[in-house]
Amino acid sequence: MKIIERHNQGPRAARVQRVACIVVLAAVGAFSVGCSGAADSKQSKAQAAGPVRAISVAVAPVQKQDVPVYLSGLGSVTAFNTANIKSRVDGQIMKVNFREGQTVQPGELLLEIDSRPFQVQVEQLQAQLSRDQAQLRDAKLNLERYTALIPSGSIAQQQVDTQKALVDQLEGTVRNDQAQIDSAKLNIAYCHITAPFSGRIGLRQVDPGNIVHASDANPMLVLTQLHPIAVIFTLPEDVLQKVARQMQRGTLEVDAFSRDDQTKIATGKLVTIDNQIDPTTGTAKLKAVFDNKESTLWPNQFVNADLLLETRKNSIVVPTAAILRGPQGAYVYTVNPDKTVQDKPVSISLTQGDVTVVADGLNPGETVVTDGQDKLQRGSHIEPRGGPPSKNTNAPVSGAVQREPIPDASSSAAESARRRSKRQSAHQATDSTPGQGD
Repeated sequence: MKIIERHNQGPRAARVQRVACIVVLAAVGAFSVGCSGAADSKQSKAQAAGPVRAISVAVAPVQKQDVPVYLSGLGSVTAFNTANIKSRVDGQIMKVNFREGQTVQPGELLLEIDSRPFQVQVEQLQAQLSRDQAQLRDAKLNLERYTALIPSGSIAQQQVDTQKALVDQLEGTVRNDQAQIDSAKLNIAYCHITAPFSGRIGLRQVDPGNIVHASDANPMLVLTQLHPIAVIFTLPEDVLQKVARQMQRGTLEVDAFSRDDQTKIATGKLVTIDNQIDPTTGTAKLKAVFDNKESTLWPNQFVNADLLLETRKNSIVVPTAAILRGPQGAYVYTVNPDKTVQDKPVSISLTQGDVTVVADGLNPGETVVTDGQDKLQRGSHIEPRGGPPSKNTNAPVSGAVQREPIPDASSSAAESARRRSKRQSAHQATDSTPGQGD
């Protein structure tokens, strides 16, 4: 009986041992989890207590300066005077007294046509004139005799009147002979072709020995006046009133830029506005005159014209890259002394190229963020850095806008950047309320 009882208690003891092992393992796991959670909590608190990472941004100061306001239009160069030199008589060219591309002065001899036929004609007409003058003198003497015989009744009145008519007829013949002589002399003058004004000669179309006619369609040469020279360009009809008002106050300056809009070629002055608007384009033509002393402008050359409408004195300016727009309007991020940022609403009065004129919201001496604003919010810590304010803008960090002289080859890239930015944003804005985000 004792043997049987021991055999029945064996399985029960094994189950008790397994349960005890499971309980011990569960306790150990719970302890491990608790320790791990406590460690993670301590680590997160330690991280929270660490320094805040600053955001690297580009900044620029708010400045007060003069800002030029430009109106840009497309135009072409037009010669101040152009003459297609043609022959006014028929004859053979004897001399060509110019070189292609030569600059000539008014009255300078260009071509000589054979004038001998006209000289012979003058001599013939002079001989005819002498004959008719002799007949006129004889007719006048007879008229005086007839007139003296009238009181004595020796001559009829009809004969006297006939003689008087003959005198008048011969006087007309003499005057006609003199006119023919003058015409032949004028043809001799036409054989000596001179420059009507100072200008540059183009490619000649005839050579010595060629026969020319007054009825020829093609000119013998083309003379164009390059000093001064004109530029005809167009502007929208909406700005004509502003331009007209500024013209009454003084002369307006016009800059001519190259076809690629990168290099300033010359500076001139606005002369007049056309007397009508093109209804198909809604634009009007304006004419500017340039001295062109260095012959940098050529007739029919395409140019981009910039009209300096006015200069706004002592304006508060910031780089255009600093301006952001949100649901509530335009705003900027300003830098606080502790290197945190604050969003401020601004009122924009003018955007001219890479510079924006702020009417309200900023003061000179403040600093604004020009690049990296997409990572900022109110109170963000920043680290100012150097370099350009943005990859998509050419605004200088200083925010300066100056009237630039005609550049040399080394400054073409800078001029190109300024022109591209100015072309994209030459407009006025009136937004005045900020937004919290872009």
